[in-house]
Amino acid sequence: IRQTGLLTYSDPPAGGLDVIGGWDNVKAHVRRDKPCLTLEARQAGVEYPRGILEVGTPGCGKTKMSLAIASYFQLPLIQMDVGTLMSKWISESESNMRMALRMLERIAPCVLMVDEIEKGFSGIGSDSDSGVSMRVFGTFLKWLSDRTAPVYVVATSNNIQALPPEFIRSGRFDSVYGVYLPTKEERRDILLIHLN
Repeated sequence: IRQTGLLTYSDPPAGGLDVIGGWDNVKAHVRRDKPCLTLEARQAGVEYPRGILEVGTPGCGKTKMSLAIASYFQLPLIQMDVGTLMSKWISESESNMRMALRMLERIAPCVLMVDEIEKGFSGIGSDSDSGVSMRVFGTFLKWLSDRTAPVYVVATSNNIQALPPEFIRSGRFDSVYGVYLPTKEERRDILLIHLN
């Protein structure tokens, strides 16, 4: 991973889902997914979970939740910054994306975090990039739909309307979750975690 610079490995923080206050619906989803990650589940014909897309207000813990999911699953956390895959050289961006996806499949099982994904693909459809962003995006979309490797994808977005509609089509993620400012009870839970 270090040699190519296309992906980033992070040690997930300790504590799993317990370091997050609120987010009860996402936590329940992740807890349901964990048994599906086992070898026994594979042998029983259970499909590997595809992952989740978290969408909503900036600063509400989407990135922190991604880290907590990897910690809870006890899997390596790999981060993809689409911007680092883009190159000024012809066809190198597409090649970088394919190489990064091959690396992910060799590393698997793992959790892939793609933070603020709408920023990585912000040039889609513009005249300035001669279709490079669209081709890179197409490669990533195809992989999201067709992948068989055990890669659990957690993508975050502050602005879902900046994403092309095909990105959230059924089959790419198991669920899309809206993230908003915490309620009074959730704030209490968050405060207790920090006090402890």
